[in-house]
Amino acid sequence: MAERVALIDYGAGNLHSVHNALKAVGAPDIAVTDDPAVVRAADRIILPGVGAFAACMDGLSAIPEMIDALEQRVLRETVPFLGICVGMQLLATRGVEHGVHQGLGWIPGEVRLIEAAPEIKVPHMGWNDVIPATGAPLIAHGEAYFLHSYHFAAADDADVAASTDHGGPVTAAVARGNIIGVQFHPEKSQTYGLGLLRRFLDWIPA
Repeated sequence: MAERVALIDYGAGNLHSVHNALKAVGAPDIAVTDDPAVVRAADRIILPGVGAFAACMDGLSAIPEMIDALEQRVLRETVPFLGICVGMQLLATRGVEHGVHQGLGWIPGEVRLIEAAPEIKVPHMGWNDVIPATGAPLIAHGEAYFLHSYHFAAADDADVAASTDHGGPVTAAVARGNIIGVQFHPEKSQTYGLGLLRRFLDWIPA
């Protein structure tokens, strides 16, 4: 199991609940941090996120050297990374909520509004099935808790690790190498979510 988990505090995450969930699955050392030096020393990195794409990206960008530290540790040194909800959406090339805003660009794609219809409610809120793609890391079939109005439209279907159904397929998780992001909230998904976090702590990416 990982020695040090960096849980990024950039003013846009459900930190208390994620921290408690990590403790519940036995994470031995959790650093809730906005310090790039701590990120550079972490064995695992988790980026939560709640709110609008642009506000979250602005909050992350406002921390001096944080994105550089994340890119060093995740992209170049390939430590395992988990993005949650908007933390997953920030992996995209851009988001189009209230204008066009650049994301981290780690997994090509665009974050778009879910199209409403008479039988489709937006936001997508509540429990829904998670259907993993063949060979997807960490993701199991089960039910998870979702709360979002925008979805990750990946440029390459191979990066979609799981989907859910909300008037058609909606990305539930993306993955590429040592990077995984989930649209649902594992910290609110009871046994299913705790199982995902436990697997993340033990994950050795191929």
